[in-house]
Amino acid sequence: MPMSMEEYEIGISYTIMKMEQQNTNSKEGVEVLQQVPFEDEKLGKGQYTSKNYHLQSKIPSWMKGFAPASALTCPLFSKCSLTIDTVIRPDNGCSENAHNLTSEQLDAREVEVVDIASQSRDYWSKVISAPNVDLTAFRSQRTSRGPLLKGWMDSCRPVMTTYKLVIMDAPIWGLGERLEDCIIAGERALFLACHRLCFAWIDEWYGMTLDQIREMERQTDLLLKKTLNKPAKAGSKHDGKRKTLKEEIVAVGSCT
Repeated sequence: MPMSMEEYEIGISYTIMKMEQQNTNSKEGVEVLQQVPFEDEKLGKGQYTSKNYHLQSKIPSWMKGFAPASALTCPLFSKCSLTIDTVIRPDNGCSENAHNLTSEQLDAREVEVVDIASQSRDYWSKVISAPNVDLTAFRSQRTSRGPLLKGWMDSCRPVMTTYKLVIMDAPIWGLGERLEDCIIAGERALFLACHRLCFAWIDEWYGMTLDQIREMERQTDLLLKKTLNKPAKAGSKHDGKRKTLKEEIVAVGSCT
């Protein structure tokens, strides 16, 4: 990412909030249950978040064909687990073992470099409605960063990398391996889309403080709950010019 680690904490929080708001309506979306700061001896300071994802249209078509939506709550799926460990470092992706894995884990690990300047047109990118943003032509007006041309990771300053360790286990006979591959592919598409937007929206969040982000998170939590519980209005989604998250909060209703 063409930003510092401190900027990334602000930018990724803003991006997640805006993506949740844009993908939440009266029938499906994100419901934030809890969001509180924490401090751990090993992990340091952080933000604990608990969310419910109400999904209808974004259930993959192959899964709908295999089992009706009601069957997705069957006991078999409760055996599945998805773990994502994230480590961020102020480097250009050169850390060989950012998660301090054992030799056995390293042997089983598959490494993939995800460049936010790359375009993704696979099935999962379509499922999540990945943004059509060309970062090879984008230049931030407020920071003068970009465009991200070939080799940008070696020449851009500041630069940082988010290392994602994704572990998917689906012990379901006849379906497990396929489900694991699909979920991991879906996570990759989501990582790419989210981080592409994080940089594409830099002019919206650049200069904000962490306290401002936390207050915005509180307002967004209320907004999402209100949106999920109100009747849908025809033609109301993304009408006109796309707004910043601050403008979206005011447009939906008073949450302060």
